[in-house]
Amino acid sequence: MKPIQSLFLLVFTLFCINSVSAQYGNGYNNGYGGNGYGRGGGMGMDRSMMQGPQGSPSKPKEVPPEETAAKIVEQMKPEVNLDELQAIAITNVLADSMREQGVLLKNESSSQDEKMEQMKALRESTTKKITAFLNPDQVEKYTSFMANFKEIKKTKSKKKKDSKETKENSETIKDKE
Repeated sequence: MKPIQSLFLLVFTLFCINSVSAQYGNGYNNGYGGNGYGRGGGMGMDRSMMQGPQGSPSKPKEVPPEETAAKIVEQMKPEVNLDELQAIAITNVLADSMREQGVLLKNESSSQDEKMEQMKALRESTTKKITAFLNPDQVEKYTSFMANFKEIKKTKSKKKKDSKETKENSETIKDKE
């Protein structure tokens, strides 16, 4: 009689442990509907929340305007023959211009046409400020540099669009197969 009782007690204990672990989700996010009851004192803290803050992976990190301006001036230095003082001044002008451009783009009260006009005025103002730091010979080199820079920028954006389209086309072909 004793072995039958102990066997019955063992089966009953295993059954209770199984039902309790099923209620609490075996440590996964599915206990009590996945809302975290029974873990962390009912505060809803589970393992997925313990990993710390996670930014949205789809939004790229914004590059500071100073960094972008510095890269442009580094490319400009040899072509326009800038000295260090000119490079610093132009970097500051470009960084300010990029900050203002960001503000203009984020301004939701302006229409698209108004934004275009404001951007054009900002571009002209920036060009005037930059050419004030240059001598006449450098002004010509600067104008040609900016024309080339715009062309390079256009081809890069076209390449990005083309590569996205190619990637999407290849994914649809794979899906069809």
